[in-house]
Amino acid sequence: MELQLALDLVNIPEAKQLVKEVAAYIDIVEIGTPVVINEGLRAVKEIKDEFPSLKVLADLKIMDAGGYEVMKASEAGADIITVLGVSDDATIKGAVDEARKQNRKIMVDMINVKDIAGRAQEIDSLGVDYICVHSGYDHQAAGKNSFEDLATIKRVVKHAKTAIAGGIKLQTLPEVISAQPDLVIVGGGITGSENKEAVAAQMQQLIKQG
Repeated sequence: MELQLALDLVNIPEAKQLVKEVAAYIDIVEIGTPVVINEGLRAVKEIKDEFPSLKVLADLKIMDAGGYEVMKASEAGADIITVLGVSDDATIKGAVDEARKQNRKIMVDMINVKDIAGRAQEIDSLGVDYICVHSGYDHQAAGKNSFEDLATIKRVVKHAKTAIAGGIKLQTLPEVISAQPDLVIVGGGITGSENKEAVAAQMQQLIKQG
């Protein structure tokens, strides 16, 4: 099980400072969609250059032109790129094919997918590396979480690794771990803490105990 730090509401200098504080305790750093919108793929490149031992995920939430957008993210140094589960199979396949060429990985984000079980099976057959259940900001505001969806994809997915994102805090982490995802994605649960390093260290310890 691995820990991913999601960075959403920061600029590049702030992102570097945050990662520096917790780099010893995370496996993957995510350049979130708002950061990519505000700063461009330069944010991916600068974080990868500064922290070469960490994997960097570019949360592009690709909906179309899968091959092209994966190519551009790969050029910037992204190790993992996200595609939306609601996008067309051809888009996901294009992303997977390009990722294979570039030796990168594809994560499919299941945000707003209605039939989680059925779509996860279809996506699993397309050769993606991760399938992620995700309660976005708007879902969290409505009190939703992804724990049930994680159990669903764990049941039906045969090849891809599973990931969970959305509102995970130190208090809820044990419940997440008990569902045995391959990857736990935490944003505000770390970035909103007073002592980010201590919280990241505790989370990593819990995750490694599995």
